[in-house]
Amino acid sequence: MSTYIPSAHEIDRKWFVVDASGKTLGRLATEVASVLSGKRSPKYVPFIDMGDHVVIVNAEKVRLTGLKSQQKVYRRYTGFPGGLREESFVRLLERRPEKIVEEAVKGMLPKTKLGRKMATKLNVYRGDKHPHQAQKPQPLEIN
Repeated sequence: MSTYIPSAHEIDRKWFVVDASGKTLGRLATEVASVLSGKRSPKYVPFIDMGDHVVIVNAEKVRLTGLKSQQKVYRRYTGFPGGLREESFVRLLERRPEKIVEEAVKGMLPKTKLGRKMATKLNVYRGDKHPHQAQKPQPLEIN
Protein backbone atom coordinates (compact mmCIF):
# COMPACT_ATOMS: atom_id res chain seq x y z
CA MET A 1 0.00 0.00 0.00
CA SER A 2 1.48 3.36 -1.01
CA THR A 3 1.34 6.59 0.96
CA TYR A 4 -0.90 9.32 -0.42
CA ILE A 5 0.85 12.66 -0.98
CA PRO A 6 -1.29 15.52 -2.32
CA SER A 7 0.11 17.69 -5.11
CA ALA A 8 0.01 21.48 -5.09
CA HIS A 9 -3.12 21.78 -7.25
CA GLU A 10 -5.06 19.40 -4.98
CA ILE A 11 -4.74 21.69 -1.95
CA ASP A 12 -8.02 23.55 -1.43
CA ARG A 13 -7.35 26.52 0.85
CA LYS A 14 -10.28 28.01 2.75
CA TRP A 15 -10.55 31.38 4.45
CA PHE A 16 -11.61 31.71 8.09
CA VAL A 17 -12.35 34.78 10.19
CA VAL A 18 -11.87 34.72 13.98
CA ASP A 19 -13.22 37.33 16.38
CA ALA A 20 -10.68 37.78 19.20
CA SER A 21 -13.06 39.72 21.47
CA GLY A 22 -12.74 38.37 25.01
CA LYS A 23 -10.67 35.35 23.91
CA THR A 24 -7.62 34.22 25.87
CA LEU A 25 -4.47 34.90 23.85
CA GLY A 26 -2.83 31.47 24.21
CA ARG A 27 -5.96 29.45 23.48
CA LEU A 28 -6.69 31.61 20.43
CA ALA A 29 -3.11 31.24 19.18
CA THR A 30 -3.03 27.43 19.47
CA GLU A 31 -6.26 27.00 17.51
CA VAL A 32 -5.19 29.44 14.79
CA ALA A 33 -1.75 27.79 14.52
CA SER A 34 -3.35 24.38 13.95
CA VAL A 35 -5.54 25.81 11.17
CA LEU A 36 -2.56 27.59 9.56
CA SER A 37 -0.46 24.42 9.62
CA GLY A 38 -3.28 22.33 8.12
CA LYS A 39 -3.56 19.86 10.98
CA ARG A 40 -7.36 20.01 10.77
CA SER A 41 -7.30 18.69 7.21
CA PRO A 42 -7.79 14.96 6.60
CA LYS A 43 -5.12 15.17 3.89
CA TYR A 44 -2.52 16.58 6.33
CA VAL A 45 1.11 15.93 5.45
CA PRO A 46 3.74 17.36 7.83
CA PHE A 47 6.21 18.43 5.13
CA ILE A 48 3.74 20.32 2.88
CA ASP A 49 1.97 23.59 3.69
CA MET A 50 -1.64 22.34 3.79
CA GLY A 51 -3.08 25.13 5.94
CA ASP A 52 -5.89 27.58 5.40
CA HIS A 53 -5.92 31.39 5.56
CA VAL A 54 -6.99 32.99 8.85
CA VAL A 55 -8.18 36.57 9.43
CA ILE A 56 -8.26 37.71 13.06
CA VAL A 57 -10.32 40.81 13.90
CA ASN A 58 -10.66 42.82 17.13
CA ALA A 59 -7.07 42.10 18.19
CA GLU A 60 -7.20 44.90 20.75
CA LYS A 61 -9.87 43.01 22.74
CA VAL A 62 -7.75 39.91 23.41
CA ARG A 63 -7.14 39.13 27.08
CA LEU A 64 -4.58 37.43 29.29
CA THR A 65 -5.26 35.46 32.47
CA GLY A 66 -3.78 36.09 35.89
CA LEU A 67 -1.19 38.82 36.35
CA LYS A 68 0.35 38.36 32.91
CA SER A 69 -1.12 41.62 31.60
CA GLN A 70 0.95 43.56 34.18
CA GLN A 71 4.07 41.36 34.11
CA LYS A 72 4.51 40.32 30.45
CA VAL A 73 7.33 42.09 28.60
CA TYR A 74 8.11 41.92 24.87
CA ARG A 75 11.82 42.14 23.97
CA ARG A 76 13.53 42.74 20.66
CA TYR A 77 17.12 43.38 19.69
CA THR A 78 18.12 46.06 17.18
CA GLY A 79 21.40 44.40 16.28
CA PHE A 80 23.56 47.16 17.77
CA PRO A 81 25.44 47.08 21.10
CA GLY A 82 23.08 48.01 23.92
CA GLY A 83 20.15 47.68 21.53
CA LEU A 84 17.83 45.52 23.64
CA ARG A 85 14.39 47.16 23.60
CA GLU A 86 11.65 46.21 26.06
CA GLU A 87 7.97 47.06 25.97
CA SER A 88 5.23 46.02 28.39
CA PHE A 89 2.10 44.18 27.28
CA VAL A 90 -0.14 47.13 28.21
CA ARG A 91 1.94 49.62 26.18
CA LEU A 92 2.15 47.32 23.14
CA LEU A 93 -1.60 46.64 23.34
CA GLU A 94 -2.23 50.39 23.05
CA ARG A 95 0.29 50.89 20.26
CA ARG A 96 0.10 47.73 18.09
CA PRO A 97 -2.34 45.04 19.28
CA GLU A 98 -1.89 43.15 16.00
CA LYS A 99 1.76 42.48 16.90
CA ILE A 100 0.77 40.73 20.14
CA VAL A 101 -1.50 38.23 18.39
CA GLU A 102 0.92 37.71 15.48
CA GLU A 103 3.84 36.92 17.81
CA ALA A 104 1.74 34.50 19.85
CA VAL A 105 0.63 32.57 16.74
CA LYS A 106 4.05 32.62 15.06
CA GLY A 107 5.61 31.29 18.26
CA MET A 108 3.44 28.18 17.94
CA LEU A 109 4.39 27.47 14.32
CA PRO A 110 7.54 25.55 13.27
CA LYS A 111 10.77 27.57 13.24
CA THR A 112 11.58 26.58 9.64
CA LYS A 113 11.03 27.80 6.08
CA LEU A 114 7.73 25.95 6.12
CA GLY A 115 6.67 27.70 9.33
CA ARG A 116 7.45 31.11 7.84
CA LYS A 117 5.37 30.22 4.80
CA MET A 118 2.48 29.19 7.06
CA ALA A 119 2.71 32.52 8.89
CA THR A 120 2.14 34.46 5.66
CA LYS A 121 -1.45 33.17 5.62
CA LEU A 122 -2.22 34.99 8.89
CA ASN A 123 -3.89 38.42 8.75
CA VAL A 124 -4.54 40.33 11.99
CA TYR A 125 -6.55 43.57 12.27
CA ARG A 126 -7.24 45.98 15.11
CA GLY A 127 -10.94 46.64 14.53
CA ASP A 128 -13.78 44.54 13.17
CA LYS A 129 -13.20 45.60 9.54
CA HIS A 130 -10.92 43.70 7.17
CA PRO A 131 -10.23 43.88 3.40
CA HIS A 132 -10.79 40.14 2.74
CA GLN A 133 -14.56 40.12 2.15
CA ALA A 134 -14.07 39.03 -1.47
CA GLN A 135 -12.64 35.69 -0.29
CA LYS A 136 -15.89 34.99 1.64
CA PRO A 137 -14.25 33.92 4.92
CA GLN A 138 -16.22 31.53 7.10
CA PRO A 139 -16.46 32.23 10.85
CA LEU A 140 -14.25 29.95 12.94
CA GLU A 141 -15.56 29.47 16.47
CA ILE A 142 -12.91 29.18 19.19
CA ASN A 143 -13.93 28.46 22.79
